Amino acid sequence: MTVSHISPQEARSLIAAGATLVDIREPDEHAREHIPGAINRPLAQLDDLPTGPLIFHCRSGMRTEANAAALAEAADGDCHILVGGLDAWRAAALPTRLDHRQPLEIMRQVQLGAGGLVMLGVVLGFLVSPAFFGLDAFVGAGLMVAGATGWCGMATVLRAMPWNRPVKA
Repeated sequence: MTVSHISPQEARSLIAAGATLVDIREPDEHAREHIPGAINRPLAQLDDLPTGPLIFHCRSGMRTEANAAALAEAADGDCHILVGGLDAWRAAALPTRLDHRQPLEIMRQVQLGAGGLVMLGVVLGFLVSPAFFGLDAFVGAGLMVAGATGWCGMATVLRAMPWNRPVKA
């Protein structure tokens, strides 16, 4: 099955005609902000999709584009990709549900944590002792392992933190 690329306005028309909007982002991303009516099916759960026309989206459109073949294979009918994802939907002034009570997405927390640790290592390395530059090397090595293996130790630790428990609506 082929995948067509559609604009947010075309997606809105298809949804009004009965198409299902499928958010392929992770549950923590979906909980923070999503398009009303979208169902959340991360890439690992594509075997449980409704029948009929489907419109897939992520945040920027990159994940859906990179996985277009798998999405088309998982669909049981017409299959579309929302070009630009949630960002394009929002830019088209279409409604989203933003829940500030939900924690930031894990990967954003990793980026903030890694960046903060690197900055701390640099400042302490210059002001206190060059040995603190080892903190930068440790963070860099962790990011290399995450990139090479897909496993991120910092994300694992952050997921267990109390502030990352989902808030019930």
